[in-house]
Amino acid sequence: MRFKKYLFICCIIFFTAFFIFLQVVAKQKIQLNNAYYISQSGNDDNPGTITAPIKTIAKVNSLNLKPGDALYFKAGEVFNGTINIGLASIGNINHPIIISSYGKGKAVINADSVSAIHLYMVRYIMIKNLKLTGLGRKNGNRENGLAVVNSENIDIDSLDISGFQKCGLLIDSSSFINCNNVFVHDNGSAGIAVDGTNSKKDSRNIHIINCRAENNPGDPTKLDNHSGNGIVAGHCTNVIIDHCTATNNGWDMPRIGNGPVGIWCYEADSVTIQHCLSYRNKTSKGGADGGGFDLDGGVTNSIIQYCFSYENQGSGYCIFQYLGASPWYNNIIRYNIGENDGTVSGSQAGIYVWNGTEDPNQFYNCKVYGNIIYNSKVAAISFEDKSENKEFKFCNNIFIGKDSLIKGRDILGNCIFAGNDWWSLKSGFNAWGIKKFKTWAIKTGKEQKSGRITGLNERPQFKNPGKANLTSADQIESFNGYKLPQHSKLKKLIQKRL
Repeated sequence: MRFKKYLFICCIIFFTAFFIFLQVVAKQKIQLNNAYYISQSGNDDNPGTITAPIKTIAKVNSLNLKPGDALYFKAGEVFNGTINIGLASIGNINHPIIISSYGKGKAVINADSVSAIHLYMVRYIMIKNLKLTGLGRKNGNRENGLAVVNSENIDIDSLDISGFQKCGLLIDSSSFINCNNVFVHDNGSAGIAVDGTNSKKDSRNIHIINCRAENNPGDPTKLDNHSGNGIVAGHCTNVIIDHCTATNNGWDMPRIGNGPVGIWCYEADSVTIQHCLSYRNKTSKGGADGGGFDLDGGVTNSIIQYCFSYENQGSGYCIFQYLGASPWYNNIIRYNIGENDGTVSGSQAGIYVWNGTEDPNQFYNCKVYGNIIYNSKVAAISFEDKSENKEFKFCNNIFIGKDSLIKGRDILGNCIFAGNDWWSLKSGFNAWGIKKFKTWAIKTGKEQKSGRITGLNERPQFKNPGKANLTSADQIESFNGYKLPQHSKLKKLIQKRL
C-alpha cells in the first residue's frame, strides 16, 4: 500500500510538471527570423524568398541557421538528400528553428540509402508536416528516417516516415522531445525507438502521443537481436506513450530467438503506456514474443493502463526480466483489456510471466489489477518454468480462458491471487486439471484470506466478447464488447476500467 501511494504521488508530480512544461512552451510567442523557401522551380543562387526560392538540400545544409530561422519545402515536391542540422544551428524557446512544408499537403524528403533528417547536439527545433522516404528496408536503405541524437527540446509533428532499414524515428540520448501524430510504417528495426548508450538517464522527458506504427516487419541485417518493433523505449526515464497504435509489425524478423513487441520498454524508469492499442503484431516463424505490450528487463516504476490488445501472436501483456538486465521492480499493469493473444509464440496465453535470471531478487513488486483477459483460443495466464518472482499481486481481474486458465509451471511461488474472477469457457473452471475452483484455491493457497475464499468463479456474460475490430487507439473508450450486465457482481472488480 505504501509503494502504491508513493508511485501514485510520483506519477502525479511528473504529469503535472510535464503538463506545465508543455503549457509554458505553448504560450511562448514563436518569433521568426529568416524564412527560407525551397522549391524545385528555384535556384541555389536565389536568396530563398517565396518568390525566389532555393532548390536543393545541399544548399540548405550550407546555410548558417540562426534562432528563429525556418526552412519551408514546397508541398507535393520531392527533395533528395539528408537535412543535417548540427551544432552551428541552435534555436531557443522563443525562436525555434522550423523545418516544414508550405502550400497544400506535405513535401517529400527522399533520403535514398541514408537518413532523411539528422539532428545532432541541437536544441529547440520544430519539424512538422513532412513526408520522409527511403529506398526500403530491403532495397538499399541502411539508416533511420529521422534521427534525433544528443539533442533537447525538439518538437516533431505530423510526419509520415517509411522505407528505412533501421527506425522510422530514432530518439537517441536526447531529452524534452515531444512527438505527435507521426505515422511510421514499412521500416525495418522499429517504427519509433527511444534509446541511449547504457543508462536510464540517457534519454529523458519524452512524450509520444497519437502516433501509429504499422507494418515495420524487421531489419534484414540484424541477426543477433530482435527487430520489427512498433514503438520501443529503452535507456530512458520519464517517457509517456499515449493514444498510440501498433499493428502488423515484426512478421519478417530474420532470425529465430527473442522477438519484437507492438509497444514496450526495457532498461527504463517511470514509463507510462496508456490508452494505446496494439493488435495483430507478429514475430518470425519459430521466433519468440510478437506480443502487444511489454514491461521488459530492467524496467522500474512504470505502468501500462487503459490499453487494449488483441490477436497478437505473442501475449497481450508481457512481464519479462532477462539475464544481464538491471533489477525489475515496482511496476503496474491495470485496467487493460486483452483478447485472444498469444496463440502462435511460446506463451499460449494473454499474460506471460518470465524471469530469465531465475532470481526473484531481480524480479519483484508487480501489481496486476482491474484487467479483463479474455482468451477463447488458449489460456489466460502463462508462467514460464523460469518465472521466479516475489511480491507479485494479481487482484480484481477477470480471467477467461479456452480451457485451462493457467499454463506453465504449477507452482505459483510467492504470487498473490486475490479477488479475481476465473472462468473456463470449456469447463467452467480448470487449472492444471483441477476442475473445482474451491478445490484449487485450497490446494494452492491462492484466492484466500484468513481461510476465506476471496475469488469468484462466475461466468462474466460480457456483451459481445472476442470480436474486437478496433483499428485506432481513439476507439478504445467507446468500445463496449466487454460491458457487463447491469447487476453483475463482477462490476466491482473492474469499476475503474468501466
